[in-house]
Amino acid sequence: MTRIDESAVFISVRIAILTVSDSRGLSEDRSGDVLVGRLTEAGHILADRKILTDERDEIAVQLRDWCDNPEIDVVISTGGTGLTGRDVTVEAHRDVYEKEIDAFGTVFTIVSMQKIGTSAVQSRATGGVRNGTYLFALPGSPGACKDAWDEILVRQLDFRHRPCNFVEILPRLDEHQRRK
Repeated sequence: MTRIDESAVFISVRIAILTVSDSRGLSEDRSGDVLVGRLTEAGHILADRKILTDERDEIAVQLRDWCDNPEIDVVISTGGTGLTGRDVTVEAHRDVYEKEIDAFGTVFTIVSMQKIGTSAVQSRATGGVRNGTYLFALPGSPGACKDAWDEILVRQLDFRHRPCNFVEILPRLDEHQRRK
C-alpha cells in the first residue's frame, strides 16, 4: 500500500498550468483555479499560467516552450480532452511527448469511474514526458481536475510518497540526452 515517508524531506516542483478553452478567460477559469489552489496548498510552485484556444499547433508550441524552460518541471493542461471536433489537446500533447505515461490515463479512468460511472469513457486524459518535464492533460471540468490532483498527482508529485513517485526520477528523465 502507498504511504508518505515522514523521514524524507518534501521537494517542491515548479508547475505550469495551461487552460485550453475557446470561451473562458482567466476570471472564468475554475479548473485552472482548482489546480493552482491545490498545487500551492501542497507546497509546489506555480511557474506559469496561460489560457489558449483549442488550436493544436498553438498548444504544442506552448508545451514545447515550457518543456524547454529549465525552470518548469511539470505542465498540467485542462480542457480539450473530449471527443468533439475542437478537442485537440490530447493530439497536441502527443505531438510533444518523447514518452507517453500510458498508465496515467488508465488510472484516471479508474478514478473517474468511481465518481461519474461509465461517462468516464469520454475522457482522453493523458500523460507524458519531454525534455525532462512531465506533462499531463486533464479534462476541463473542475471536478475532473480535483479528482486527478487529489487521487493521483498529489501523491506522484510528492517525493516522500512510497513505494515510488515521479519526483524521485525527475533528474533522470533526460539522461539519454546527456550520454556521449
